[in-house]
Amino acid sequence: MVNANVSEVVSFKIRKDLKRRMEKLKDKVNWSEELRRFVELKIKEMEAKESKERIREKLRKAPWSLQKGTSAKLVREDRDSH
Repeated sequence: MVNANVSEVVSFKIRKDLKRRMEKLKDKVNWSEELRRFVELKIKEMEAKESKERIREKLRKAPWSLQKGTSAKLVREDRDSH
């Protein structure tokens, strides 16, 4: 079992002027938290994109196919049935 509470250090380089601007705002912004949040959101976004691509590929390879507009038609029929 993986312990999700174990932390790792990640470092990266930024331009000096950007670092100075961050330092000016350090009392107003928790940069570590903001960067952790950004990384987590970016990972979720990329994982969702990869999942969508895998699903699209499986649908392309499916032995059946639907005519264009079938999904919209089915959604409309479902909405109208309620």
